[in-house]
Order: sequence, then structure tokens, then C-alpha cells
Amino acid sequence: MNETTRTYDVIVIGGGPVGENVAERARAAGLSTVIVERELLGGECSFWACDPSKALLRPVVARADASRIPGLDPAVAGPLDVEAVLAHRDKMSSYWKDEDQVDWLNSVSVDLIRGHGRLTGPKRVAVQTPEGDTIALAARHAVAVSTGTRAALPPIPGVDTVRPWTSREATSADKVPGRLAVVGGGVVAVEMATVWQALGSQVTMLVLDNGLLERMEPFAGELVTDGLRESGVDIRFNTTVTSLTREDGEVRMTLSDGGQLVADEILLATGRAPQTHDVGLESVGLTPGDWLAVDDTFRVTDIDGGWLYAVGDVNRRALMTHQGKYQARIAGAAIGARANQEPIDDAPWGAHVATADHAAVPQVVFTTPEVASVGLTSREAERSGRRIEVVDYDLAHVAGAHQYGEDYRGRARMLIDTDRNTVVGVTFAGPGVGELVHSATIAVTGEVPLDRLWHAVPAFPTLGEVWLRLLETYRG
Repeated sequence: MNETTRTYDVIVIGGGPVGENVAERARAAGLSTVIVERELLGGECSFWACDPSKALLRPVVARADASRIPGLDPAVAGPLDVEAVLAHRDKMSSYWKDEDQVDWLNSVSVDLIRGHGRLTGPKRVAVQTPEGDTIALAARHAVAVSTGTRAALPPIPGVDTVRPWTSREATSADKVPGRLAVVGGGVVAVEMATVWQALGSQVTMLVLDNGLLERMEPFAGELVTDGLRESGVDIRFNTTVTSLTREDGEVRMTLSDGGQLVADEILLATGRAPQTHDVGLESVGLTPGDWLAVDDTFRVTDIDGGWLYAVGDVNRRALMTHQGKYQARIAGAAIGARANQEPIDDAPWGAHVATADHAAVPQVVFTTPEVASVGLTSREAERSGRRIEVVDYDLAHVAGAHQYGEDYRGRARMLIDTDRNTVVGVTFAGPGVGELVHSATIAVTGEVPLDRLWHAVPAFPTLGEVWLRLLETYRG
């Protein structure tokens, strides 16, 4: 360092889980590293997404599971303790304080500068601190942008005047609205509809498409639709909001069919946009507000010299925390290898390429029932031109499902590449299926031949026995 500019080997803009992992891996490679973070270290996932949302969902899902078990069902028939659920959410979100995250960062010898970081040129970053000072930073080897995404609000007339909920408000609210309108049909929409209906809201979902979770297998959205409706959620498909106003504390909506809807709050869960509008992209010839296209080692492809990396949601490859952390491990290792003039292992499944982004992205939707998937859907497989066989099985026929709870409803689908004799996609929908997804991820990532997979014996009686049933169905 010197008096005017602080110099590090690696500068990371954005201190969410992705930025933390990039920094830790770069530091493990022997590189001096700093994180620049303008809010809380730990980012969206720790404070406004993964952790608080799953803390809210866990008692809802646990009660639904318990209600299917003889002997337990009367004990869970009453309403949830809202105050206790929200207190648990607050605890799991560390009360929106990041001291533990800072302690961890110190333990791996990565520096932290609090403030708004912006690129000012190649390998240069300026940080505007909360105190109004400016700190100039220079990188010897790399700058990594890991600023994530923000809620993308639809251009509905009046949207700027009604103070809508986004995912942030939906996961951090301290009161249960009497009536909640949820606009959208994706993961955030269905999970938050599940939560707030269970906590006492009357939830109405307004869905542009004719089904939920449209990017997944159709049966997944159908089962989630059934579960939400059984819980009391009013779901209206092929419906949009054409205008919004807030009067006397109520949100008033005009709908595409000419009807009206009134709610106490409205959640707009209509997609995400990259947090790149104010990180200085223009200083290096990029367009503010754009997604950042990268190669498989996460170097930004439109930048000469290979010094700029974009890791996590900001590159639009796979907008999930666990996948962003995977990308961060790959990127951090690649930055370290290049800085230390070591060979880059960029063959498929190599140490410095994120092959899983293309072939094996796992996901769990924590609704009642749950949905878990990895790899291709049948629609994606068809578009890929591969020769695929689709194998379906009713999860209710698995012995473990009978043990899990009465009146179990669920379904499993396995996609087989018949030319290579491997599994390329799996989707499960049903109570408890989230714990099945890693076995599916291993099968897809490992490209395990079916003849070998046949010898992976599932324990009886568990939901995992569905693997045997899928293979038996395929063998005929």
C-alpha cells in the first residue's frame, strides 16, 4: 500500500456468499485480497433471501408433514405461533447484524472495506465510504464483481406509488398482512405464498402464465398448485395487473380481465435484474445495468486482458446461492492459478471451469409439497436434440412414502440419455424430496452408467428407494 492508493492482488466488489468465497479461495492461493461491501457482509442470502425465507418456511413444512402422521395430526391442528416463527426468522438472520461474518473474514485474513465500490478503470476501484471519504484501490491481478441481483419491478402504472413488497420485504416483514396479493408464479412467489398463507394472510396469486414453476417439469407446478389451493390460496392464472393505487392503506389493483382486487400488501415476484447499474462499468467500456457475460472460468468476455471476473447471479448463469458459491470456488482457484502462473485446467469438469452450470444445477423449492430437480427438464432435453427416454414413477408407491405420512402424493421423473446410458436430469415433487436432490446431482455430475447405478442399493424403507423403482421401470 501507499498513501494514495491501496494495492491488493485481488479486489472483490460485493460481500455476499459469492464474494466471500471468491475472496477466501484467492487468499488460500496466497493472494492479498479485499472485499468491498456497501451493506451487510453476507449479502442478500444471509439477510433477505435464503436464510430468512427457509426459517419462515421450516415450521410451515414441518407442520404439514406432521399433519399426515397418525398420533401427531391432532397436536398440530391449530395455527402457528406467529410471534415465535418471526422470532426464529430474526435469529436465523442474525438480527440483521454481520459481526459473525466479519469474524469469519478476519479468520481467513481477507480485508473488508465498507462502502460503495465502483470501477474507475482497468484494475482500479474507488470506494465511497459511509463517512463520505473516498478510498482508491488497485489490483495487481484481478477484480471480481459479485454484486448479485435486485428485484425487477414490472412497468405497471402506479407501481412507484404503492410501496410494493419485493423479496426483501416478504422475508423481513414483522407483521402478517390480512390480505396479500402475490404477483408471479416462480420460486419466490410460491414460497412466500406458502409462508404468509400459513401465518394467517389471505393470499391471492396473480400469475401471468397458465401454471406455476413454468421452468420446471409441469407436474411439479401442478402439485404445488394443488398444495397451495388446499391451504386456502386463491390462484388466478393468465392474469396480469394493469394499474395500481394505494388508498387508505390498501393496495387497489385493476386486473387484465377488468376486475378489481384489494389487498393490504402486494408482493411483486416478477424476476431479477443485475446489480450493475452503479458499479462503474462505463469506465471499462461496458454498459451499466447489463448482465456480465463470462467464460467458464468467469472472466468477463468483453474485457481485454482477462483481469475482470463476474461471479454469481450477476452473470445470469444460475441464479442460486449454492451455484454462485460453486462458481466462486472455481473463479477463486482460476485467479490464483493465473496469478501464480500455474496451468489452467479448463477441460470439462476441470478444476478451473464451472461445467456444472451447464449440466447439473440442483434446486429445491421449499413448498408443500417440495420440489427438487437437477439437470435437464424433458423440454430442455428435447430442444437439445439428444435421444432421451423419460421415466416416470408415482412416489406414493414407494414404501418410504407410506412411512413418511398418510395420503402421500408425489412424482419422480428421470431422463436418460440413451446413447450414453446415463442420467441427464431428475425431478422429484412430494413431501421430503429435498433430501433426494444430492443423490440425483451425483448421478448426473458423475455421469454414472445405469449399469453401475443399478448397484447403488437404496436403504429400505426410505424415499430414496424411488431410485430402484425408476431403474426397474426403465428396464421394464
